[in-house]
Amino acid sequence: MAAPNPDSALAALLGKLPRAGTVRWIGVRHARGRAMRELDSVEAIAGRGLVGDRYASASGKRGVTLIQSEHLPVIAALSGHAEVAPALLRRNVVVSRLPLVALKGRRFRIGGVVLEGTGDCDPCARMEEALGPGGYNAMRGHGGLCARIVEGGHFAVGDSLQALEVVA
Repeated sequence: MAAPNPDSALAALLGKLPRAGTVRWIGVRHARGRAMRELDSVEAIAGRGLVGDRYASASGKRGVTLIQSEHLPVIAALSGHAEVAPALLRRNVVVSRLPLVALKGRRFRIGGVVLEGTGDCDPCARMEEALGPGGYNAMRGHGGLCARIVEGGHFAVGDSLQALEVVA
């Protein structure tokens, strides 16, 4: 979606968020096929990723992956589970109280880290293994957000997620 005219009514609506978000869970995975390791806090390296995560060794738009806690019960229901643990979905950060889709193309701060939402975090074929048959489709539209790390630092469970400026 192209950015709307900054003076338009749509731009004004897209710029309003109901409240700050809150970090509920953090996890990293040091190698492909390994289980996620839950953390209380993490260091983020600008232009890279989270210390201890396999994606920290490469640069790109997927330095951090985020998912909304409010989507976890939906994914569970759609995949036929009573609940779904965050580690099963292989995202780095679970956030509540803020619609992550509103952070696409926008910078935001978590603790001492500035990130930029780069796009949807679409599910992969591994969701069939993790959630069972239909797991991929259960996650479609609920996979979360990929972000690049603009300014490194630390953040922790309980930290606030604050939206910053829209990136042109």
